[in-house]
Amino acid sequence: MEMNDSQRINAPRQTVYDALNDPEILKQCIPGCEELEKVSDTEMNAKVVLRIGPVKAKFAGTVELSDLVPPESYTINGEGKGGVAGFAKGGATVRLIEDGNDTILEYAVKADIGGKLAQLGSRLINSTSKKLAGQFFKNFGKVLEEEAVA
Repeated sequence: MEMNDSQRINAPRQTVYDALNDPEILKQCIPGCEELEKVSDTEMNAKVVLRIGPVKAKFAGTVELSDLVPPESYTINGEGKGGVAGFAKGGATVRLIEDGNDTILEYAVKADIGGKLAQLGSRLINSTSKKLAGQFFKNFGKVLEEEAVA
């Protein structure tokens, strides 16, 4: 599955970049995230519970950041195992473009799934993935706006 999109965020580029590297902010924004622990400057461990159609799974996995070009871009790769539900792995290239006081966040996502999840069909997986990505970026923008007000 591949997905490309962008979102305007009402915050300066450096603020957005810093937030994308902050486990506390990411934990608030990732749908179903129960734990997100920073292991190093470029690695995090995560536990996420998701419902995809009739399948509810708890994923444990790792996230790694690479190709860091602060505050312009980075690549994020992750892999999670959900027991009998299967696995998910993928990555995203994130670019941040200054636009006045706002930032345009562009992302290109690639993901693969296996196990029981893969049997649900690509239409359901694609729509759920787009919904989850949309939720993440909506949450992310909201958290940054709330922090700017505080």
